[in-house]
Formats: sequence, structure tokens, C-alpha cells
Amino acid sequence: MRSLLRSQAIRAMAGRLSWGLGDQAVSSITNFVVGLYVARSLGTFAFGMFSLAWVSYGVVLNLSRGLTTDPLMVRFSGVSTESWRAATARATGTALTAGVLSGMISVAAGLIVGDTTGGAFVALGVVIPTLLLQDAWRFAFFAAGHGKKAFLNDVVWGIALIPALFIAHHTSDTVVAFILAWGLSGAVAAGFGCLQSGVRPDPRGTLDWIKAHRDLGARYVIENVSNSGSSQLRMYGLGAIAGIASVGAVRGAELLLGPFFALLMGLSLVTVAESARVLQRAPHRFRKFCAVLGAGQAAAALLWGLALLLVPHDAGRFVLGDVWDPASKLILPVTIGIAAAGFNTGAAAGLRALGAAKRSLRAQLINSAGYVGFGLIGAFLAGASGSAWGVALAITSGSAVWWLQLHIAFREHKTSEKEEMRTS
Repeated sequence: MRSLLRSQAIRAMAGRLSWGLGDQAVSSITNFVVGLYVARSLGTFAFGMFSLAWVSYGVVLNLSRGLTTDPLMVRFSGVSTESWRAATARATGTALTAGVLSGMISVAAGLIVGDTTGGAFVALGVVIPTLLLQDAWRFAFFAAGHGKKAFLNDVVWGIALIPALFIAHHTSDTVVAFILAWGLSGAVAAGFGCLQSGVRPDPRGTLDWIKAHRDLGARYVIENVSNSGSSQLRMYGLGAIAGIASVGAVRGAELLLGPFFALLMGLSLVTVAESARVLQRAPHRFRKFCAVLGAGQAAAALLWGLALLLVPHDAGRFVLGDVWDPASKLILPVTIGIAAAGFNTGAAAGLRALGAAKRSLRAQLINSAGYVGFGLIGAFLAGASGSAWGVALAITSGSAVWWLQLHIAFREHKTSEKEEMRTS
């Protein structure tokens, strides 16, 4: 009987992980297509400007997740439908509020900067609210165990993106046009998420949600923003030191790792919830589960990166156009860095499941400082190539910090449980 229940639990977990991978595959393919389309259409310099807007969006996205969907995943995974609906209404409403406020800031910054770069940030500010809402729906569905709905939502976005890119290419063919095409097609998926869930986002509950989860939210915001913010600072610094074209080259190399990002981000949608379930049901397997998650993702990144090194030059130019030449020289260091990041996600998922926000924040801040510092030092020494190798060194050496924090947090968790048993 026990073995039957265990096999059923494993099958259920495999099903949830499969939907996570499928959903992120669609999402990553969507982002991959947008990146390729812009790179091929506009060249390295314009792709660099698009990349600056992209990483800026990443900062806002991670801020929103820290306030909204990270607490939702930790505290409302596997709860009753009524609790999930109430929490989701407030979480998605908070995401929408964050989008409106950050969109206003982006528009104002774009108007101040002016020119093409400013126009890109104005366009980004217009589409950010619905982009954050669409992302919130995805995490909300996975918290409820409805990965199929998240998958369908991203499929709708991908379908809407096809005519949007076609119109952008044949009417304007500028960075602004492509950002609007990407964002407005995402708005279609955000609206579809409301229909799927039957839940209306409630921005009025923003303050209540933030107050109720400030113990997790505050630390997760700092942790998430330090992660994406370090990428933004590194890209801005690289652009200032080595030129916008270098930003396009680094982003092009990262874009080539797109299929692996599908695996990495797809698993991240469900690993926190699954880690929390393992912690509750089989705590003796918890650390092994986290290690397998991290090692599997690292191995996948290395295999994909090695395959990219074998791609013929003509094939690479066909895919990325002029961006291929500088990007192909960065494949090895970018692969090493992403493999190390994949390994670290196993520890990060474990820390989230433990609710050890203080320790995950400490690990992230240390790693973010190394990411920016080594990335910019490398840029001073050897431009885009030096920056890529500096980042790879920072992430690889930072693995020790992540796994040490997980070890300490798990030990503290067991000690806390023993004390509770004594007093009860």
C-alpha cells in the first residue's frame, strides 16, 4: 500500500513538472522568436537597445513576483479552492497595481531620455501592466495545481504574437514597434487568464496583501530585484564601457541558450511548490530532491551549450543574422554561467520551500554583488568576452554560498520542529 501511494505521488509530481516544462517551453519559444526577429530585422546595435528595455522589464517582473506570486506559491499551494480564489484576486490585483506604477515611471523616464532609446522605454511602460498580470496568472495556476491552464494561456500569447510581429515588421520595423507587438499580444493572454480563472484581479486588496505577507514579500522583493537588477546594472555598465553593440552580443549568446531557459524557468514554476510538498511528506528526502533538481538543470545547460559550439557558421548567421558573429564567441562562458545558475536553483527552491527568506536573501545579495563586480571588471579588461567570463566565474563560485545556506536553513528547520514537539 505504501509503495502504491508513493508511485501515485511520483506520477502526480511528474505530471505537474511536465506541465511546468510545457508551459515554459511555450513562453521561452515566444521570447526566443521575438529576440530572433528583432536581431535579424534590426542588427546588433538596435538589438542592444531592445535588450536594455528587456532587462529593465525583468527587474519590474521580479519585483512584482516578490510581492505577489512568490508568497502565493509558498502559502497557497494545495489549499482549498476558496482560499486560492481569494488569495489570487488580491495577488493579481497587486501585480496589476505594480504594473501601473512601474509603467508610469518607465514612460516618464523615456520621455526624459528621448530619441530611440527613450521611445523604447515609453513603449515598455505602456505594456508593463498587462505583462505583469499575465505572469501572475501563470504562477497562480501552478499554485492551484492547474498547470494545463498556464500552458494554454501562454499558447494564446504565442498565437496572438504571430500577427502582431507581422504588423510591426511591415508597418514600422523599429524597436518601439516590436516592444508594442510583444506587449500587446501579452495583454490578450492576460485577459484570457481572467476568463480561465473566473477570478477578477482586485487592486483594492494591494495594501492588505502586502501587509499580510510582508515577512516574505519584503525579502523576496530585495532578493528578486537584486537578481534581475544585477543583470540590468551589468548590461548598462557593459554598454557604457564597451558600447551598445556589446550588450547585443551578450544578449545574443544568452538567446542561443533559449531552449535551456525553457527548462530552467519551466521547472522554477513548480519546484517551490514541489519542494514544499516533499518537505511536508518526506523531509528525509528534501535535500536530495533539491540536489537532483539542481544537478539535472546544470547537466542540461552543459549539453545544450556544447551542442551550440558545433553549430556551423552559416547556420548561425541564418538564425541570428549579424548578431551571430560576436555572440558565437561568448557561447562557452555563457554556458558555464547558466549551468552554474541552474545548479543553484535547486538550493533556491529549497530555501523558498523552507520559508527561509533571510537566508535566500543573503545568498542572492552575495551572488548579485559578484555578478555585477566581476562582470564589469571583465568588461574593463576585455569587453563583452571579459564580462561573460567574469559572470561565469561569479556564478560558479557563488554556488557554495547557496548550498551552504540551504544546509543551515534545513538544520534550523529540524531543530525548530524538535522544539515544537517537546513543548506540545
